[in-house]
Amino acid sequence: MNGRILIIEDEVGLIKMLKRLLDKEGFQQIYQAESGAEALKKIEAYKVDLILLDVMLPDTDGFDLCDRIRDISEVPIIFLTARTTDMDKLTGFSVGGDDYITKPFNPLEVIARIKAILHRQRKTKSDTSYVFQTDYFALYYDQAMLIVNGKEVKCPAKEFQLLKFLCQHPNHVFSVDQLYEKVWDDYSVIGKENTVMVHIRRLRQKIERDPKHPVYLKNVRGLGYMLTNERQRDSQ
Repeated sequence: MNGRILIIEDEVGLIKMLKRLLDKEGFQQIYQAESGAEALKKIEAYKVDLILLDVMLPDTDGFDLCDRIRDISEVPIIFLTARTTDMDKLTGFSVGGDDYITKPFNPLEVIARIKAILHRQRKTKSDTSYVFQTDYFALYYDQAMLIVNGKEVKCPAKEFQLLKFLCQHPNHVFSVDQLYEKVWDDYSVIGKENTVMVHIRRLRQKIERDPKHPVYLKNVRGLGYMLTNERQRDSQ
């Protein structure tokens, strides 16, 4: 299977196990970094498709590192960590993580989640059905690109997937449960409301002229969220 994977982890034994597992699944380009500083160099040197990131690194906190990575790359990030609290998980998503797996983990589950994220990435890039446009922002499905007020704005994978889903169903109200199931493909209960709220807030900071008074991404009290704009255009 194609896909360049970067493992950011300081436990050598775990790195070796993951590399053997990924190699067995057909991933031929696997890189490793045992510190945050080394990871940033690898990200600049190689165009990786996905990152497996530990939270506890010798020179930095994985959450802080994820935030720094988001300044230079939109590559999907899966946290692999022994930090298991709900607050840790919410922090991981709030700084731009795409998935969160706690140790000890089932190796087959890690592979399944890697494949699912890469599949969604490729599907997003190959979707050329239309471009969603408003008078202020445009979402280009085929290029996975968000343009706001004439300028390209970085949009991490989960934020892009959430915005794309809402753009595909304009003027339709979705509950938190529905958004979580559709975008995160997860039916778990813990943390989903905060996770959705964090991503909605981050999207508003990108696509709204005034995030405190949203025009496009609205909260319908007691029901959920809706993306609306009377002047929207769907163009082939």
